[in-house]
Amino acid sequence: VQLQASGGGLVQPGGSLRLSCAASGITSDDYALGWFRQAPGKEREGTLCISSSAGSTYYADNMETRFTISRDNAKNTVYLQMNSLKADDTAVYYCAYWNSVGRAVRSLRYTGYEANYWGQGTLVTVSS
Repeated sequence: VQLQASGGGLVQPGGSLRLSCAASGITSDDYALGWFRQAPGKEREGTLCISSSAGSTYYADNMETRFTISRDNAKNTVYLQMNSLKADDTAVYYCAYWNSVGRAVRSLRYTGYEANYWGQGTLVTVSS
């Protein structure tokens, strides 16, 4: 599975960005695509949100309502719409793949269910 994330950049506080992740090489009918992030100098955060192969979306309990995950099945692409961005949102955002929806859902709340694959990440910098 290959994942190519894009759409990061510099944005002012309060602004919006939409990240994209093009996935290829997926052959399973039971999988999930999602996002996690890692801020500079900090530990990687848990999974932020996922989109299942059936089209359902799930978010971490502490997930900001400012973020929305969506997908375009025709393009095999998943998106992360981020609104009202804050300086604390500055991080490298990684697109990730789980080979089981159940495993992906558990990763939203528990450690030990990391993604099977993830891309190179795209940097989001929120600064004035």
